[in-house]
Parts: sequence; C-alpha cells; structure tokens
Amino acid sequence: MIKTEVITYSDEKNTFEGVIAYDTTFDYKRPVVLVTHTFNGQSSFEEEKAIELAKMGYLGFAIDLYGKGIRANSPEEAQSLMDKLNNNRALLLERIQLAVKKAKELELADNKNISAIGFCFGGKCVLDLARSGEDLKSVVTFHGIYDKPNLNHNKKIKASILVLHGWNDPLAQPNNVVELGNELTEFGADWEINAYSDTAHAFTNPNAKFPEKGMCYNHKVSLKAWNRMKLFLEENRI
Repeated sequence: MIKTEVITYSDEKNTFEGVIAYDTTFDYKRPVVLVTHTFNGQSSFEEEKAIELAKMGYLGFAIDLYGKGIRANSPEEAQSLMDKLNNNRALLLERIQLAVKKAKELELADNKNISAIGFCFGGKCVLDLARSGEDLKSVVTFHGIYDKPNLNHNKKIKASILVLHGWNDPLAQPNNVVELGNELTEFGADWEINAYSDTAHAFTNPNAKFPEKGMCYNHKVSLKAWNRMKLFLEENRI
C-alpha cells in the first residue's frame, strides 16, 4: 500500500511544506528521490510523481521551494515566484539543500542513496544542486532550463546527470544544450543527454496545451523519458 504524508521543514526564516510517499508493505530504509516542482510551486503533479516513485520502491519526496501555503494561482504569479529565486541562485540552492537535509532525516531514508528529479524550473534546480557538488547518486532533469548560476562552484560534480530534453524547446535551444554538455564535462560529471525530436517544452505535463508558445504535452515522449529515468536511477544506486 502506498501512503502519503504531508511534512513541514524550516530554515531560520521560512517554513516549507512537502509530501512524501512510500510503500508500507516493507519497513526497511529505502533510496530517496526528491521531486522538484515547476514554476507553479509544489502541487498534485509532483505528488503523483512521488507516488509513482514509491511504487518503484523509493521514498518519493515532493519538495517545496516557495514556502508553506505559497503557490501560484496564475501564470503571472508563478513567474513572479520563480523570478525571486532565479534572481538569487544562492537562495535557490540553499532551499533545495534544505530539502536534501530534511530527506536525510526521514526515518525511512537510506542516506547513502539520494537522488533528485525536476521538471521545468525544477530541472534547473536539480542541476544547480548537482553543480554545488552535493553528494547525490543521480539527478534527472525533464525539459529543464540550463543557464549557469552566477556562483563560484569549483567542486567536481558527484551526481550522475540525465538530461531529458525536447529538441524544439524554446526555453533551452540547441546551443544551450551544447553549452551544458561542455560545462558538465569541465566539472568531471558523468552525464547523458537524450533529445527528442518534434518535442516542445513541458512535454510531461498533460495540461500543457500551448503549441504557439512552444509548450505542449507529448504522451509518447513523456513515457519514453520516464522509462529512461527509471533505468537511470537504478543504474546509479549502490
């Protein structure tokens, strides 16, 4: 049976609210996968991904980067919330590192097997986490954003990185993909980039129906990318 729990965690200024999901049919510690949200904030979309991960034997943790009760009700509000962190990548990193710290404290967590996945804005977040040198097994970004943070990261990237990318994504164009590959190589990362033809931004989101803006759900590619993620997580576990 899959169980979900709402959990809160805090730093010195803010309280955050996420959701964990796990299979109750066994009680031993299990690998953790953080699920990092889109620009809308933590939602049922990420919770459903955490539940799917729980069915695979992981402790899924849909994290919160905006704060308890702070969720977007419109695209304009989502943009404003995201921009606050986009303009302060150090704060963004602190918040996702706080979620990693909370994950390690969870009773059912295997502290030596922690990974992170992210969608859209969340894809940027998990890349920043990997760039920081955080000791993770793997990081997977779905239709993420690849711009480097203005932080002086000089540590070797420890996490294996999987980039799942729509080739027609207007927010991450081919030159951005090449730049990311060069950057990850420079920092000694074990990386893989899968690019999908005729695929736009937000290809995993069934509610993305804006082809004129380059944002469109693609069921076939969404399934293909999720299956590659499954194998990648398994390949990089202890």
